[in-house]
Amino acid sequence: MMATYVTYQSITRDLPMALKRTAETPEIARATADYRARITTIKSVDDFMKDDRIYSYALKAHGLEDMAYAKAFIRKVLEEGIDGRDAFANKLTDPRYKELAETFNFKRHGATATVFSRAQEGTVAKFNRQALEVQAGGDNEGVRLALYFARKAPEAKNTFDLIADPALARVIQVATGLPQSIGALDVDKQAAMIEWRLDIESLKQPDKLARLIERFTALWDVEAQANAPSLDGAAALLADSTVAAPDGDVLLALQSWRSAF
Repeated sequence: MMATYVTYQSITRDLPMALKRTAETPEIARATADYRARITTIKSVDDFMKDDRIYSYALKAHGLEDMAYAKAFIRKVLEEGIDGRDAFANKLTDPRYKELAETFNFKRHGATATVFSRAQEGTVAKFNRQALEVQAGGDNEGVRLALYFARKAPEAKNTFDLIADPALARVIQVATGLPQSIGALDVDKQAAMIEWRLDIESLKQPDKLARLIERFTALWDVEAQANAPSLDGAAALLADSTVAAPDGDVLLALQSWRSAF
């Protein structure tokens, strides 16, 4: 059984219901109620930075919770906005910072920046989707990557957008059979290797995107199985002596995909 793909399908088969269940979990429901009650009181970058709960919720919604400690960095992103060609967010390769600056565009809108839908319900929707993906990743990181890829990959304008996002790059590497070590290469070389294997325009076609995700999840399971801790000593004697091999369904699927990409 292709465990990663089965789990991915079980979530995406009725994504609105999955998101609803996530939003209704007590911890997330409380955080969201607090955010809704407080966001319109935020009138400036200073207000945003000083309110730890708003700050934390907003960064989690944009997938930037790991950068919450870098307050000077985030402040610079918000203070410079996105309108100027030399704005800090526009110089960063990771598009999440530009999305954050666009959502909370104090540079352009001043005290009214948080009255717009993108800062209110738009951010809530992003938070719920992030929470769903994080929960799925708690059991299987491959499911989280697949959900994230399905959401973000169609937005990529070019191969460099894929390379700039570590999660998108990881899915591409697994799905196309590229080693993770190519991340150490010059970006132009990385792009050339990816483009030789993948037409980026196919990511905007739902059927081809679905096939790529199915391929990724199958290969993710094969890779996980290959990297599983080996048994030794007494444990090996007690274990089944049959050599582990990729599931038959996985092999059949991979065979059918051989000429699909």
